[in-house]
Amino acid sequence: MKKLLIICLTLFTLNVFAQQISKPSKQSENHKYRVSFPAIILANIGDGGKRTNTQHIELHVKRELDNKNIVGLKFATWRLFQPMGIQWWDGLKDKIDSKSEFYPGYLRETGIGISYQRMLWKGLFASVEVLPQYKTYLDLNDKKIANGFKLYTSYHVGYHIAFGKKKRIFIEPQIHCQNWVFDTNTPDEFKALDNKWKSYFLFEPNLYIGIKF
Repeated sequence: MKKLLIICLTLFTLNVFAQQISKPSKQSENHKYRVSFPAIILANIGDGGKRTNTQHIELHVKRELDNKNIVGLKFATWRLFQPMGIQWWDGLKDKIDSKSEFYPGYLRETGIGISYQRMLWKGLFASVEVLPQYKTYLDLNDKKIANGFKLYTSYHVGYHIAFGKKKRIFIEPQIHCQNWVFDTNTPDEFKALDNKWKSYFLFEPNLYIGIKF
């Protein structure tokens, strides 16, 4: 309930902001740029030191090339406390509760990548994102153990819903799958856990919140 309230307040704030900065000109009706973020990052506000807090920050800046094609830049950083390849049907939530697959520390991944979004029918879209990541392995005291590199890609299917007087505020509920390759220089203690699971994750639900400019 608390997370839902935060999301609703965020949407209201964005809507008020959009109405204040909008201009009654013909040019203001043709917004080519958009900024968005996943609502999941709102759940990480506070409790930054909690073991399972991913400290997830993600921002997308996109430009509409035409009515069908949208390209963009993606910035993301997060902190993993267990392998990302544990699937829902592997008992993902149970693994978190039992702490049985927790790393002997954390994995911080940070990167800047690109995205392509294709509008298919009305608000229905498909998109792909490619995110090169710089990896930092930390112990439980946040002391650096090693650095590495990972190429992270994700594939999305969702629906674009715009609202407000100018249709500038939007949400994009979606399902996405991701995989990662070129995962280099992983410490042995972390690699032993990673090797037990997949190098992909399937069917992650998400909700993106954004505004057009």
